[in-house]
Amino acid sequence: MQPSADWALKPLADMSPAEFHEWQALLEERSGMVVSEQRRAFLQANLSSRMREIGAPDYASYYRQVTAGPRGSVEWSTLMDRLTVQETRFFRHPPSFDLLSRYLRQRFDAGEMQAPWSLWSVGCSSGQETYSLAICAAEALAGSNHATAYGVTGTDISLSALSKSREGTYSDSKLEQVDALLRERYFQKLPEGQYQVVPSLAARVCFARLNVLELGSAPMSDMDVIFCQNLLIYFRRWRRREILNRLAERLAPGGLLVIGVGEVVGWQHPDLMPVADSQVLAFTRKSL
Repeated sequence: MQPSADWALKPLADMSPAEFHEWQALLEERSGMVVSEQRRAFLQANLSSRMREIGAPDYASYYRQVTAGPRGSVEWSTLMDRLTVQETRFFRHPPSFDLLSRYLRQRFDAGEMQAPWSLWSVGCSSGQETYSLAICAAEALAGSNHATAYGVTGTDISLSALSKSREGTYSDSKLEQVDALLRERYFQKLPEGQYQVVPSLAARVCFARLNVLELGSAPMSDMDVIFCQNLLIYFRRWRRREILNRLAERLAPGGLLVIGVGEVVGWQHPDLMPVADSQVLAFTRKSL
């Protein structure tokens, strides 16, 4: 008899309040991620799935396993892949990408090409946002002598998400929001309804592991564009502001920071000016 398809998603047993609080504290301490009471079922299901795979009998013993030495670090990385990989799409928030396209065209028309553009997708998940940024930059520079004068970096805490991003292969359904001309230009069709990012675009993109709690030591600086959307909602309000302050420090003069609408309220930075757009939450860094 075949097991039920959702068997692996059912929790082994309900967590005790003490166990839940213990896991909440560990996740927030190590990743900044806040698991509210409303997401308790999500946490239990994902923990249970992984515990079944490795034969951990209960939440307490699995907790000891992920916090014990080098082997625990490996298991922690695997667990974070389960808990942090979020759904994403190409051009997920169209007004934000419309703003980005206008911004890049204006910069190009103003002759601001002393150096290649640097763009950064923070919390890139499986790569769709990163490649969307690359497409916008490629389109802004198409037909010019600076057609390849840009680079895009995608960062995420999940190693499995980064692996998928580097593959750059997506199903037909994942490209539904991509304009037909852009799909033809930047993706090559593979068998079985799959599409691969074309080599010329992939060559302008790189991916790296980064925990946003460690932004202070991140090597990125003088970025022309930073996208940080659908990430801050998983953090406490004070930490959201801390993350944004760190990102602002890494923005070049005149650079653009785009945040998810509604992810932060009332945040200001002395070096940034809000962009006048009712559909997008974005800032530009004041020029020196």
